Amino acid sequence: MTIRIAMWSGPRNISTAMMRSFGSRPDCAVSDEPFYGAFLKATGEPHPMAAETIADMECDWHAVLATQSGEPGGGEPIWYQKHMPHHMVGPVSIEDMPEHRHAFLIRAPERVVASYQKKNELRRAEMLGFAQVRRYFEAEAERLGSVPPVIDSDAVLADPEGVLSRLCAALGIAWDPAMLTWTKGPQKEDGVWGAHWYDKVNASTGFGPPLGDLPTLEGEYVSVAAQCRTDYEALAQHAL
Repeated sequence: MTIRIAMWSGPRNISTAMMRSFGSRPDCAVSDEPFYGAFLKATGEPHPMAAETIADMECDWHAVLATQSGEPGGGEPIWYQKHMPHHMVGPVSIEDMPEHRHAFLIRAPERVVASYQKKNELRRAEMLGFAQVRRYFEAEAERLGSVPPVIDSDAVLADPEGVLSRLCAALGIAWDPAMLTWTKGPQKEDGVWGAHWYDKVNASTGFGPPLGDLPTLEGEYVSVAAQCRTDYEALAQHAL
């Protein structure tokens, strides 16, 4: 039976590096934001490479859910799925994935805002997904009757082996040191949007060094980060 891991996060949370990490395991398949095309088609959000993404992906919500709830094409025993709650604006949600093992990846909103605004127009806080990640976390905690695993991006960068080994334990899978490194460049599992978003991770072969102080934001970006901080802090208190 396949262990399906759904990792939920907002954008610019080292989520692609986490996908690379799990993809380095010989026993693990990975999926890159499988609901993204359905989100773009349903909302018309003007994201970079939106037309290319819609053309390249299955955009029917229920068809995507059926695929992600099935078996990976290579028969791997573990399937790591990179998901974003703010993409789930259609008829399916985390509640439709009761057989998945859910985890949550967070990052200080100041870092997210500073990174995101370099890649796309940041018009409102909802585009970063903090409130949506918190709602999904709370829904899963209620369903389980216990706290699902949460990891903070800063903690991962400070101690990749320590945090990821604890995450593996929380997910009920064995730790594999292969998760610490990966091959440089794009990977076959990457979404087509990687050409715009994944330049830094494509240049890497492992997790980067710990980051310093939070970046200083200006103008409207200060307010956007402030709107996200309460949700971030509510999740951070549960981080492994």
